Amino acid sequence: MERLCCKFDLRPQHLSPPSHAILTGYSSSPSPPSSSSSSSSSSSSSYSHSPLRLGCSNRRAWRQWRTCSASHAPVEPESGDRRLLGSIGRGLFGFAAAVAAFASVCGDSPAVAESLTVAFPASHVREVNTVQRTLVEAWGLIRETFVDPTFNHQDWDSKLQQTMAEMFPLRSADAAYNKIGAMLSTLGDPFTRIISPKEYQSFRIGSDGNLQGVGIFINAEPKTGHLVVLYCVDGSPAARAGIHEGDELIEIDGEILEGVGSEVAAQKLRGRAGTTVTVKLHSGNDGGSASTIREVKLPREYIKLSPVSSAIIPHRMPDGNMTKTGYVKLSAFSQNAAADVENAIEEMERQDVHSYILDLRNNPGGLVKAGLDVAQMWLDGDETLVNTVDRDGNLQPINMIDGHAITHDPLVVLVNEGSASASEILAGALHDNGRAILVGNKTFGKGKIQSVTELHDGSALFVTVAKYLSPSLRDIDQVGITPDVQCTADMINVPKESLFKDKSSISTLEADSCIMVAEHELDIQESKGTAS
Repeated sequence: MERLCCKFDLRPQHLSPPSHAILTGYSSSPSPPSSSSSSSSSSSSSYSHSPLRLGCSNRRAWRQWRTCSASHAPVEPESGDRRLLGSIGRGLFGFAAAVAAFASVCGDSPAVAESLTVAFPASHVREVNTVQRTLVEAWGLIRETFVDPTFNHQDWDSKLQQTMAEMFPLRSADAAYNKIGAMLSTLGDPFTRIISPKEYQSFRIGSDGNLQGVGIFINAEPKTGHLVVLYCVDGSPAARAGIHEGDELIEIDGEILEGVGSEVAAQKLRGRAGTTVTVKLHSGNDGGSASTIREVKLPREYIKLSPVSSAIIPHRMPDGNMTKTGYVKLSAFSQNAAADVENAIEEMERQDVHSYILDLRNNPGGLVKAGLDVAQMWLDGDETLVNTVDRDGNLQPINMIDGHAITHDPLVVLVNEGSASASEILAGALHDNGRAILVGNKTFGKGKIQSVTELHDGSALFVTVAKYLSPSLRDIDQVGITPDVQCTADMINVPKESLFKDKSSISTLEADSCIMVAEHELDIQESKGTAS
């Protein structure tokens, strides 16, 4: 029998920093964030990370592969052996908010200051052998960066050898990938996971606006696994066909979707512009009408993805005077989110808006940096935006540096149970610094941050690398943020069909009961003559 020998040299290597995309969000985020190329959307971004050491060099995990006799003990690979370089990431380490995650690599933990050699049986099936290498790469990244240094109270080195032994007799890449997934599941963290190369390509689409598809965002219901429509992009084929939020997808091109995940289903909906896809949907009881099942043939088109929509709502003050409220809906924290929000605010400032509503309802998260960039648009000075806790329990505040808000007008932030991760970071930053009142319902409660690293075979590894606390040190994970004022998002006296034509239309916004509550809170702030 042959064994594959592998050396992990985790000692200092003077290299450029790695390039995870650092993100937050549901494990099946419907609006995917960008990966390694993420960069600031706003030129004014500036953060302080003391006491983190920003000049720390990367400790890269490099792998050297060789074949050795099964009768031999593990050996140190020789310099002439074939190498597989598996760096923590490739390209630019895109944003300062990730420094908290990088601390676990740059720190003095024994886990990253040693050299390890292991041996395991090498599969003679080429595609399984490729996944074996992916396994070792993923295992090494977990070993270096996972937020729990006990790895859920297990011997992580032994877990690699066990998984390799289980993978050896397999004959397909899919089965081998399942073994990696099983190994990751033992960490007890549903957000640490691996996705296939195809799934990773789908995951990256939302950040650059180059989607070809029908304009539907879907998610799996946690309890039933049913695929439901979160929303349709305005003007998209799905929106024009009358597909609504809450509709359940039953079939795609005749294939029943029972047991199919949201990422796989999204891949089936996408395709080259000019082609078509047929979907079968179930529309539940709504407004007293009977549930229906219908089939719709949709053309695929180029879909312009923007996570931001905005409107100006005319509002009558208690004293009878008319004023303008700026409404900004942010549906995801993608690469262009901050720039789009900044443009919307600046445009409304030119139109003499006197107060703002920032709607984060059903925003599942995304890039951490995007959330921090949006937060600083409303804040001045050196405020703390968020606190991170690394694998060693070290608390690291992320502060602004001489921040200058775009506007000081009164602000209300709308949240609900669908507001998660980066949404909670943003809401917490604005609330805890006294800048905004929160209106809505308790948020999702995801206080963990993941890095996303593309592996050598094109797959991607999501690793939970840090926990976060609000500026006032509130733990959000599995708790959420309770708003100052609660409300229910009922629509009052608006025909049903108008709700689905344009959710940012003035009539629809004015009929949203939570927006009505938000306007009342803005009235109170303005009557006090101060911006919260």
